[in-house]
Order: sequence, then structure tokens, then C-alpha cells
Amino acid sequence: MRAASSKEIKDELGRRSPKELLDLVLRLARFKKENKELLTYLLFEIEDEWAYVQSIKALMDVQFEEINRKNYYFIKKGMRKTLREIKKYIRYSNAKETEVEILIYFCQKVQQFSPTYKRSRVITNMYDRQLKLIESRLGKLHEDLQFDYKEGVEGLRRG
Repeated sequence: MRAASSKEIKDELGRRSPKELLDLVLRLARFKKENKELLTYLLFEIEDEWAYVQSIKALMDVQFEEINRKNYYFIKKGMRKTLREIKKYIRYSNAKETEVEILIYFCQKVQQFSPTYKRSRVITNMYDRQLKLIESRLGKLHEDLQFDYKEGVEGLRRG
């Protein structure tokens, strides 16, 4: 079975009644956790982006505390898991400011992590990729926001 294009789906949804749309959305939410998480964001959290960012930061704090510190293999796996999860939440938001804010916080957490990330080439490369991503996203923000965030990025570069 081939998936319909976005335009085809949009046209078909336009022909459906509100009751049918509600049934479709509820059915969609039943099948995947990500669908349910996205609907939760769109219905309950989209109005307060700041609170959404704070909840992601709190989640990140918990995940960094739970990372197994026995060796760099486990540290790398834990950091990748955290990064994968925050990227999912960034996709839900679709706001560049949110993305930059969360990625800067992730890099700060990596910097503060003990043992240091600089002893592992893989973790250092992951950290550097996130810094490059932050810098590329900064160019798409308003000039005032760019200035505010650039100071944070400079601190990450020095650290």
C-alpha cells in the first residue's frame, strides 16, 4: 500500500465531517506513542512554549543523572538516547528558538558532565555537531535573539 501525499490527505480531510475528523484523530493517537505525544503538545502545551522548554530541560536533567558512568561506552549510549529524545520534542515544537534553547542546554549538560566528555572522541564529535547545528539555526532567528544566544554559544566554545 502506498502512502497518500500531503495534498491528497488535506483534500480528503476537507471533505470529512467534524465527527469523522475526531474519530480519525483518536484512532491515530491510539497507534503510536509519538502520535499521542504530538497531539498532547498541540492540544495542551503549544500556548506556553516557555513551560514546554522548561519541562524538556527537567527531563534532560533526570536523564543525565541516570546515565551509567562506568565507562565511556555507556556514557555515549546515554547521551545519544537523551539527544534522540530531545530531538523528537524539538520536532513537535517546530520553533527555532525552542530548538536553539534546548540544544544549548544539552551542550551545557555535556560540558558539566563528569567524567569529562573530552576524553571520548565520539562524545566530542557529538558535542561539536550540536554546536554547529546551533550556529546554523542562529542565522534563522531574529537579530535580537541571535545576539542573546551567541553569548551562550561562545561560552560553550570556550568550555
